[in-house]
Amino acid sequence: NVPLPAWVKQADRVVHTADGSYSPAADAIQPRSQLPVYQRQAFPDPVLGESFDQGSTVFEDDSVRLWSHGDDVAVLSFKTKMNTIGPGVIDGIHKAIDKAERDFAAMVIWQTREPFSAGADLSAAIPIVAAGKIDEFKAFIARFQGTSMRIKHSAVPVVAAVRGLCLGGGCEFQMHSAKTVAALESYIGLVEAGVGLLPGGGGLKEIVLRSSRDAINGDVFGQVQTYFETVAMAKVATSALEAKASKLLRPTDTVVYNSYELLHVARAEARALAEAGYRPPMPLANIKVAGDVGVANIRTVLTNMLEGRFVSEHDVEVARRIALVLCGGDIERGSEVDEEWLLHLERENFVELAMMPKTQERIAHTLRTGKPLRN
Repeated sequence: NVPLPAWVKQADRVVHTADGSYSPAADAIQPRSQLPVYQRQAFPDPVLGESFDQGSTVFEDDSVRLWSHGDDVAVLSFKTKMNTIGPGVIDGIHKAIDKAERDFAAMVIWQTREPFSAGADLSAAIPIVAAGKIDEFKAFIARFQGTSMRIKHSAVPVVAAVRGLCLGGGCEFQMHSAKTVAALESYIGLVEAGVGLLPGGGGLKEIVLRSSRDAINGDVFGQVQTYFETVAMAKVATSALEAKASKLLRPTDTVVYNSYELLHVARAEARALAEAGYRPPMPLANIKVAGDVGVANIRTVLTNMLEGRFVSEHDVEVARRIALVLCGGDIERGSEVDEEWLLHLERENFVELAMMPKTQERIAHTLRTGKPLRN
């Protein structure tokens, strides 16, 4: 048996103070290391009594805070539970981008605590849906989609700094960013199918764009098929590298292995985009889609799964509508559409699903228990 060192038995020994931590080797309190590598960590784990520069607040409300460290990169942080996205966050994003375009070179969306976002705040939409206010609900979804497009077409680069859960609407926001910087331990997915919905914040539209871009020898359906399985089964990538493999992250997105350096890298990437003369992408009007043939192929698979009792009828209804949007609608294979067409398809099918009793049962059950309902 090896005896404990003497300092452990000193009842009055203080291990952590605001000035540093006790070093047994030096038998003294030593400050936090000032090596350059640690300067990349703006918010390391604090010890007792320690605090860090929280930056200068540009504006703040109940849902978001826009701040900076005195440079030309603004940082937007959500303040909601699990950083969910409700009307307040949506309004805050628009206000933050307006401010960034006037006074900053770039903006980073980064949360002071995990997760990046657990998705849309469904509780905010339930009263509207329950009251059957279809037009009001459509306007809410259009506003959500418009926020994704505002991120994408901002005059200054908007970089998403992702760590932890990045689900649903949070995933859609990062898909529309100029670039995503993701910690390795990021869990990214479009999970709306689990509550009887489809991604309604522009996520499916963005997938169609990527499918058209990545099509090999013009075979858009080959790309769509892979995405369809990911979305319809509400799969969540178990790491940022897996998210790249499933194409929820782009090849050009950056993976950071030390999550404490996430903000540093995201700010550097945002500044680099600005320094390179960043210009937002032009709206696309020549997006090739899989069309009616793609829809028919997926429906055949779904029919077989239903007959084999692998899925419920409502599962098929949700998956069929996901397929319809991913294939660009029941139009001729190889047709070219624009982003607005895809957003319209996405929005209409999202609203129709939300108005279905079985979807409402799934949403209510998930909010009440935290678990999915198969009905």
